[in-house]
Amino acid sequence: MELTHGPEPETGAIDRPRLARLLGTPDLAWLVERARRRLVTGQPLTGSVSLGDPTPAQRAAVERLLARAPGGGRSLTVRLDAVDAVLRRSGASPDGLAVAVEALIGPVTPLAQARYEEEAAWERAHAPLDELSAAVPPLADWTARVRADGLARRLGRAPDTTRSLLAGACAALRALPADPAVSLPAFAARVLGSAHALDDGTPLATLTLSGARALTGFPDGQGAEWRREAWASAGLLRDELSSTVLTLNLRGTPSLDRMAEEGEPFVLTLRQLTRRPPAVAPPMVWMCENPTVLAAAADALGPACPPLVCLQGQPSAAALTLLRGLHEHGAALHLHGDFDWGGLRIAGVLHRVVPWRPWRFTAADYRAAVSRNASPPLSPLVGTPTETPWEPALAAAVAELGVRVEEERELELLLSDLA
Repeated sequence: MELTHGPEPETGAIDRPRLARLLGTPDLAWLVERARRRLVTGQPLTGSVSLGDPTPAQRAAVERLLARAPGGGRSLTVRLDAVDAVLRRSGASPDGLAVAVEALIGPVTPLAQARYEEEAAWERAHAPLDELSAAVPPLADWTARVRADGLARRLGRAPDTTRSLLAGACAALRALPADPAVSLPAFAARVLGSAHALDDGTPLATLTLSGARALTGFPDGQGAEWRREAWASAGLLRDELSSTVLTLNLRGTPSLDRMAEEGEPFVLTLRQLTRRPPAVAPPMVWMCENPTVLAAAADALGPACPPLVCLQGQPSAAALTLLRGLHEHGAALHLHGDFDWGGLRIAGVLHRVVPWRPWRFTAADYRAAVSRNASPPLSPLVGTPTETPWEPALAAAVAELGVRVEEERELELLLSDLA
């Protein structure tokens, strides 16, 4: 067994050649290993250790060490106290067996100490989260969740790489949401030093996107289109043209003004909204969930219809960008949607991004809609229940009655409001 060359003990110098002859032979490696295990688990080096079915060479090595023949039997038993005494008395290791073991195989860290040091290393690795929650209070819940569920720890695997990963993610999140919107690769190059730092599938992209969604309230999902919209909700654009929002009679750009004069629907892209958003906003904007409502309003009312925005399901990055801009310009937003768990969830997502007022979208409106639409029978609810923080009674009423009322069933009533 080769001796290591670490620092010498303070109270007694080890005689390395003698220690190698006494305890450092291959035939006594098992004995050194037994002693090491006890040191690791914090047990004293006292009592006996045994080796089953020893070889003649192993028996002879113990006899040379202790200067007496070991006992007979199928196993070989050695008292650690006796080994300690031999090492001290011979001068091979004046401070005993524990020091001798470390001289032979290197430092031995007790398990409890190793666990403490490991947890301390993981705590240091998560330090960027503390700095982020202090700098960006809206992300405090997210940082606590990342600690609790071990997301960064799973992605980083080791404390050093996890700290580096979190430092990058937190640097990116402190710069979000990007306003004005910017290309995702350009943002990554400027903030993280590489245009590919936030490419799909990288641990840094996974962690940063999770934090960005917590910042913007973008809902859960999956797939390339969902990721594109999720990044865009924080102002990072992978594709400026695929994200769109359907409008009717909005004004503020030459194209919008021309279509409003004709009372025709108009599709705005995220590119248009980030490069040349509407310059003005009306006092009031109506919002619906389904394109059927907007199309019917265009058919029935044309240019006389008040400004209307259709979410087309989950609000796209283009829709969120438009509605934020309208709100910032002073427009009051009024929302109607499907009376089902999906419609309420969409409203909840929007509620976290911009303030809005219910447009026939209260508990009383739901109960009245159920009464009006008794025939043909309404469909039963499906999906996972959700809360309605703008009016908790609405979620309770939907759960109680258990049927869904789609916007199309309320079309005449909605058009009468718009007229």
